[in-house]
Amino acid sequence: MSLDELKNQIPDYAKDIRLNLSSLMSEETLSTQQLWGCFVACAMATRQARLVTTMDIEAAQRLTPDVMNAARAAAAIMGMNNVYYRFTHLAANTAYRSLPARLRMNVIANPGVPKADFELWSLAVSALNGCGMCIDSHEAELRKHGLSTEQIQTAVRIAATMSAVAMVLDAQISGTQGLALAA
Repeated sequence: MSLDELKNQIPDYAKDIRLNLSSLMSEETLSTQQLWGCFVACAMATRQARLVTTMDIEAAQRLTPDVMNAARAAAAIMGMNNVYYRFTHLAANTAYRSLPARLRMNVIANPGVPKADFELWSLAVSALNGCGMCIDSHEAELRKHGLSTEQIQTAVRIAATMSAVAMVLDAQISGTQGLALAA
């Protein structure tokens, strides 16, 4: 599915989401690699198949296969870490925070792309997944790498918009099936 076809599937009640998606694709606060890697990682984090496929096709025109895989790796590792660290942060028993995670996370140390790019994608996915501890950790790393508030905000805007696109697409599928069942 092309990006235009995907945008056409976003109904008029979600016109703002469609417009945000379009404007974010031409955002200039991030490099092409940072921007499209963020789209790939966030699409994967939404788990919405049409969105993942469309973003993969679009991003493949702009990113190397290694960068695509690094963006996917950011989504995958944050899929695990966001659950684990959100638990340790939210659990009333603070003893969990002092235990070693004992989860493999080697890709964070050697992502195959500039560390700042991987951290940016990890932060965006962490925002989408709602892990405050991970958001704080990745935001601090991005500051060390010199990223601006505006650049970080752009990644989070992408995460927010991708989440909304996925929700609208999923609701359309559910609504259509619900109408068919009611008939």
